[in-house]
Amino acid sequence: MYCSFALFADAANLSQEGKLNVLGVFDALHVASVPAVHPRATLVVRMKASPDDAGTHALVLTWVSPAGEEIWSSNGAVEVHAPPPGVLEVDIPVIAAIDLPIAEAGVHLMRIELDSEVEAEVGLHVHVGGTVAPMPAGGLVS
Repeated sequence: MYCSFALFADAANLSQEGKLNVLGVFDALHVASVPAVHPRATLVVRMKASPDDAGTHALVLTWVSPAGEEIWSSNGAVEVHAPPPGVLEVDIPVIAAIDLPIAEAGVHLMRIELDSEVEAEVGLHVHVGGTVAPMPAGGLVS
C-alpha cells in the first residue's frame, strides 16, 4: 500500500458514487498572532492498495513543529478488503477534520505513517503578523 497524495483543504467528502471531492486546497496559513489554532483543517489522504494489502493496517498522523518537535499525534486503523478479481488497485480515502495548533511561524509538517513507515509529509507554511494582500479583482494571477 502507498500514498498517492496527501494535502490540506477547507473541506472534502465522498460522493454517493465514491468520488473524492476536495475543496480549497492550501499549503500556507496567515495568522495575526501566535499561539493560534486553525480550526477544522481537512487532511485528505488517498492511499492505493493492491490485493496483497488486504487486512488491517496501522495509521498514525503526527503534527510536527518547525523545530521538529511533535505537537500531537493520533493513531487508528485502516481496514483493506480484497478487491474484486481482476482489480489491481483500489483507492483508500482518508478524510480527517483537524484543529491545528500553531505556536510559531515556519513550516509545520503533518507526518503520515502506515504500518510504522512514513508514507508522506504535508508541509504547511505559517506566516504570523502583518496584513494579507487581497485577491486581485480578476482572480488569481500566475
